[in-house]
Amino acid sequence: MNFKMKIANLLAESINGFVQFVMDTHDSNSSFILNPDKLYQIKLFAEEFKLQIVADELQRINQYGWNEKYTHLLVERFRKGLDVIDEYVERNYDDLFIFTARLHTLKSLSSLLRKEE
Repeated sequence: MNFKMKIANLLAESINGFVQFVMDTHDSNSSFILNPDKLYQIKLFAEEFKLQIVADELQRINQYGWNEKYTHLLVERFRKGLDVIDEYVERNYDDLFIFTARLHTLKSLSSLLRKEE
């Protein structure tokens, strides 16, 4: 199996995990988040940038073979949303610190798949 294909599948699983974590945290009214409006904003960003759909599509196209061109397109689309979410978490770090580890993982995995210019 191609190394890049494994990374793409791992990225897709991590995106799914991040989206699920955001949704579960929002639905459970977690006591870690002092301001639920900021958590709701992350949920809206995830829905706006269609992170779940990107993850599902990334997993689908790399399930049996490596599709480099489409994978790079999906990773760039994902990075646009990730950059917005990451900036928002950095600006509201006191309330959203719980998301920093997952965002760091997503940034690291997606940087491995970025197209070298």
